[in-house]
Amino acid sequence: MKIEKKIWPAYFDKIMSGEKTFELRLADWECNPGDTLLLREWDPETKQYTGREIEKTVTYVLKTKDVTLFPKEDVEKYGYQIISIK
Repeated sequence: MKIEKKIWPAYFDKIMSGEKTFELRLADWECNPGDTLLLREWDPETKQYTGREIEKTVTYVLKTKDVTLFPKEDVEKYGYQIISIK
């Protein structure tokens, strides 16, 4: 399945360069390994697409809602970080 999503310029550039190899998204849509993610650059200031786009293949999807791996106080103080590895 091909899924089209907006992406802000700073994140688009990181994906284009190969530096960013993950996406963090609200899980309000279905996505599975093997799907194609069409990322269309969106300028939040002009509220328009820039014309740049990139397709990436989904290799892994982690969905979570109520993560209880860490104490609530620590999460509120530090938040989470997503680490991409290769």
